[in-house]
Amino acid sequence: MDVQQETEENSSLIFQSSSLDAGKRLDAFLAEKIEGWSRSRLQKLVADGDVLVNEKESKPSYKLRAGDSVEVELTELPAVEFAPENIPLDVVYEDEFLAVINKPAGMVVHPGAGVSSGTLANALAFKFKIKNEELKTGNGADEQSKIDNLKAKVGIVHRIDKDTSGLIIVAKTQEIHEALSEQFRSREIFKSYVALVHGEPEEDRGEVDAPIAREKHNRTKMAVRAHGRNALSLWKVKKRFDKFTLLAVEIKTGRTHQIRVHLAHINHPIVGDETYNAGRDKTVFDLKVRKAIVDLNRFFLHAEKLSFTHPVSNERLDFTAPLPPELTEFLELLEA
Repeated sequence: MDVQQETEENSSLIFQSSSLDAGKRLDAFLAEKIEGWSRSRLQKLVADGDVLVNEKESKPSYKLRAGDSVEVELTELPAVEFAPENIPLDVVYEDEFLAVINKPAGMVVHPGAGVSSGTLANALAFKFKIKNEELKTGNGADEQSKIDNLKAKVGIVHRIDKDTSGLIIVAKTQEIHEALSEQFRSREIFKSYVALVHGEPEEDRGEVDAPIAREKHNRTKMAVRAHGRNALSLWKVKKRFDKFTLLAVEIKTGRTHQIRVHLAHINHPIVGDETYNAGRDKTVFDLKVRKAIVDLNRFFLHAEKLSFTHPVSNERLDFTAPLPPELTEFLELLEA
């Protein structure tokens, strides 16, 4: 039996495979069942953890068995067309091949459902002088290929959350884009974040080696789940405060919301992160500090350090972005 559930953002589908489906690849099965979605788009859903087989993440090549339960979350695609916008950027480094940008909190990296302007991609399209007609996707290619091509054209190699500030690399050519993407895949890029968390860890350093997948009953959130994708975060204490701790967090993998999920998992959620800190912000005893958390209007996570090998010169480049003023001022309040 096939079931469909609608939400404001996504459509949830549940299929039950029959004996006639046994042996079919998962992506081929989905292509037969879901109209208007290309096979490559469906493969991307599987890779992103938006398809569960018997409540577990799977691969597009998985061969179905009779009676398998297949749950699909049809997440909306990012926008595939957008216009260049003259938005000021804090450029930390730039040459003819790539740039390193210090992204402010509040800026979305790439246009998506409900967000078509004010993003880093809009700003990069203007900065790199990409013409409107070059950002038109045209007809013929499937939607996912259009999205991937546009991301490469405006240099989007990786992303950080809207409310996370800090360093992000962008490429100026598709060749550089692919070279940097390969460094991410092979874990050659060093990324370290600063996070202010609730509570005081007993140790001065530690690691969280815990797989991450989408939450079973809330598909917009991620969670530590036994059958998720492997994820490793290393943390160490930078400074201790009363009831709070400032951490440096190095991520060895790049899962969605990884730092936020991992720190919440060890009961030290990030200050200001309403999605994952289970209301801890509201339990802060000091009313002045509690109000300051609300006034931050973001969570306390900053991509501070970034190191990678330049794809052309082979030089190792290291960058550091200081904490933005609102986070520095918050720490000064804690010290007072």
